[in-house]
Amino acid sequence: MKKIIILSLSIFAIAGQVMAQNLKASQVPAQVKEALAKKYPATKKVSWEKEKGNYEANWGGRSGEDNSVQFTPTGTFIEIVKAIPVTDLPKSIAPYIKAHYNGAKIKEAGKVTDATGKTMYEAEIKGADLIFDQNGNFIKKD
Repeated sequence: MKKIIILSLSIFAIAGQVMAQNLKASQVPAQVKEALAKKYPATKKVSWEKEKGNYEANWGGRSGEDNSVQFTPTGTFIEIVKAIPVTDLPKSIAPYIKAHYNGAKIKEAGKVTDATGKTMYEAEIKGADLIFDQNGNFIKKD
């Protein structure tokens, strides 16, 4: 019985580190908040998460997550994801999902721009993000 409890606690501890954690602004390093204010000075009502060791700021729109930007703990910009209508995804994405994911419904879509200016797209299905290049070619499941 002790082994089962210890194993369960270990699994929850590992899962907690992998999944996003909601944070209060006071838990976010000053250099991260400063980097956000410098890069996106008009941001208001920001919510914070910690995901895979990085900090994510979300703001805008009805859901408060029309913009999602990630920074390293030292404040280095990683990427921004802007929510877009599913119909704005490149046309090759829907047929790919239909063929490879049993026609799963795309719940949300986003246009991703990384620190180098490279554009990608993400389509959320069944709780996972599928990442596509700027032409709609599949890259990876995140």
